[in-house]
Amino acid sequence: MHRFLRRCGQGRFFYAALLLLLSTGSGMAAAGEEVSLAGAVRMAPGRDWPAFLGPTSDGKSTETGILTTWDESGPPLLWHAAVGEGYAAPSISDGRLFLFDRHDNFMRLTALDAASGRELWRSQYATNYEDMYGFSNGPRAAPTIHGDLVYTHGAGGRIRCHQATTGDLVWEVDTVATFGVVQNFFGAGSVPMVEGDLLIAAVGGSPTDSPGIMSGKVTSNGSGIVAFDRRTGKVRYRSSEALASYSSPIFTTIGERRWGFLLARGGLLGFEPATGKIDFSFPFRARKLETVNAANPVLVNDTVFITESYGPGSAVLKVRPGGYEIIRQDTSPRNQSMSSHFMTPIYHEGYLYGSSGQGSGEAALRAVDYTSGKIMWSESGLGRTTLLYADGHLLVFTERGDLLLVKATPENFMVVARGTPILPGNRKPGLSGRPAGEKTSAQQQSDTTATPEARRLLRYPAWSPPVLSHGILYLRAEGRLAAFRLIPPAGS
Repeated sequence: MHRFLRRCGQGRFFYAALLLLLSTGSGMAAAGEEVSLAGAVRMAPGRDWPAFLGPTSDGKSTETGILTTWDESGPPLLWHAAVGEGYAAPSISDGRLFLFDRHDNFMRLTALDAASGRELWRSQYATNYEDMYGFSNGPRAAPTIHGDLVYTHGAGGRIRCHQATTGDLVWEVDTVATFGVVQNFFGAGSVPMVEGDLLIAAVGGSPTDSPGIMSGKVTSNGSGIVAFDRRTGKVRYRSSEALASYSSPIFTTIGERRWGFLLARGGLLGFEPATGKIDFSFPFRARKLETVNAANPVLVNDTVFITESYGPGSAVLKVRPGGYEIIRQDTSPRNQSMSSHFMTPIYHEGYLYGSSGQGSGEAALRAVDYTSGKIMWSESGLGRTTLLYADGHLLVFTERGDLLLVKATPENFMVVARGTPILPGNRKPGLSGRPAGEKTSAQQQSDTTATPEARRLLRYPAWSPPVLSHGILYLRAEGRLAAFRLIPPAGS
């Protein structure tokens, strides 16, 4: 089986600039640990990014005025910080950035000032989760923010709710103990999402006597979808015999009713989010045991697009209360228009843009006609990529840490700008007693002789999708989170 995730290095803490830490008395930094923050950073007008794939759950930003001319290191770097294990993208609300990762044997939720990277609070809990394939032991699911509450779903199955301003724990549920969740190939990775007063999660629990996942005989106890009261954690309903995948529930209005969709382990579920009533189940899973459904469904009017990379490829369904109609579906593994491994394709003006292919070597960035499935263009050699749409462009983040700005057009693969973010020269400002930015002769020589690969700021595996909020682009890769100025503030 092609490995879906790779083990990260040892986790490290977030840190603010040393002088700022000394002035606030927070005492977070220790000698020898990386610190790199900008000074005062102005936020541009824009929108929060409060959950996985943004405010509209589709990877699209409404912000405009992006920089389309970069130098070789990409957009201007504002700040960067060492982070722990995991692949969860950050989420942003009310000027706070929430990052969920693992440090040693603790899953940690950290709130940072989104403009500067300064730590505001942290909350953590002990974990013994171990990835059965030897990949990262950190979380996969991005935090979800709604009002004054922030929710996390750890790889070991623990769902927690915190106060966004203080970090106080409001409630928590251990889904392994409560619902009998059997560890999936890479742990729990679906993002719980808010719908009205509910937090709806793909739990996928099993009877207490259920065997392990490698048996191929894991069964359900009717907790495929669980709705919690988002304020108290009380279970409002449980629904479906589905098992959990790495895809997350999404919601929309079609006609006069609300719909929920979940690409579960065995296929697509259409359901009523207020009650959990299942409208339909569309089988969609490769025949082999070691396979995952990871991309979110893509919603276009009354149709739903789903994709995976282990066999079925992709399909488009037209949905109706109680059922569906297949608009198109890949029929041959050798002739698939889109087979996304873990990234969710982006729909724009009649076309899908996404990374197709399971492995790094076979992956290609593609533009596909949504209705017909015709491949408009396909660009290989980038490895697996994640995307963000903004201002008529696709921000393409490669798994090696490169950045491309591509015109969102089906006509051809048109690169507007590209860059490889590199480590700044002032590696540990102030920690050696020297002024920030002043380097030793050894550091200067190291900067001169370091290979381009060694100077990369963002390194493989860079599998978290890009985030754009109030003009700042946030990228997470192996052991590092970085913020870039993508949209200048007014008057700058």
